[in-house]
Amino acid sequence: MPASPASPITSIPVTVALLSGGLDSATTAALAVEEGHRVIGLSFDYGQRHRRELEAAAAVAAGLGLDEHHVIQVNLAAWGGSALTDATIPVPGDGVQTGMIPSTYVPGRNTVFIALGLSLAEARGASRVALGINAVDYSGYPDCRPDYLAAFQTLADLATRAGREGRGPRLWAPLVTWSKAEIVRQALRLGVPIASTWSCYQGGAEPCGVCDSCRIRDAAMIEAGRPDLAGAAAR
Repeated sequence: MPASPASPITSIPVTVALLSGGLDSATTAALAVEEGHRVIGLSFDYGQRHRRELEAAAAVAAGLGLDEHHVIQVNLAAWGGSALTDATIPVPGDGVQTGMIPSTYVPGRNTVFIALGLSLAEARGASRVALGINAVDYSGYPDCRPDYLAAFQTLADLATRAGREGRGPRLWAPLVTWSKAEIVRQALRLGVPIASTWSCYQGGAEPCGVCDSCRIRDAAMIEAGRPDLAGAAAR
């Protein structure tokens, strides 16, 4: 029988996986499941433009057989500053510009999310916080880079009782150096419910096909030999 959600699990390794509803976080969670970990999903209602990604996160958690999935409200839209939290800022649709941090960057988002993930992980005795962060095919966000992860791991080790005792949760980002096409191939191998994921920055009935996230995802699907999963064809 599964242990009570209120108590740490000691016999089976536990991973807290941040689930955005997108392909990367779903693949990361699936890798943890494949390794035999009990995976606790954690998603955030942070005032994003639409509910599609939260619906996708719930579908991914169900598709991967997670018996625990939490959605935490933290209103980052209260102060805006991003096209993803402020409807007055248009979502760019002219492609990724190398070296530029786009308007879809949400100030402090990953820092807030990882901190909450660490809190849940320490409370449950989890050994890892799984992050679908990728520093290769990404939109230039500062909080999706290896140096950021390394610095945050140092902070996590200093900021938690478990870390001070030498057993703090690890920030686990297995996709950080993978190409997007490799992520697609691994998602297919793992049986990730790709059609249930949502990457588009817009919240329409179908992916817009022109935002940075759609462009990167669609190109990867085609490169991986699955053009049928690109864009609206995947829905």
